[in-house]
Amino acid sequence: MIKPELLDILCCPKCKGSLVYKPEEDTLTCTKCGKKYDVKNDIPIMLVDETDAQ
Repeated sequence: MIKPELLDILCCPKCKGSLVYKPEEDTLTCTKCGKKYDVKNDIPIMLVDETDAQ
C-alpha cells in the first residue's frame, strides 16, 4: 500500500499528470496520458522506458 502523503507529491514522469493508485493491480495510472507504472514492494517504479506500451 502506498502512503497517501507519497501519492500527493508523485506525478507522471512523462507528462506530469496526476496518478491514481490501483491496489488490485498494484499500479499507478496517469490520468492524463494513461501510462501505467508498477508498484513493487510498496515502491513505485517510475521509469518511462519500463511502462506498458500505449
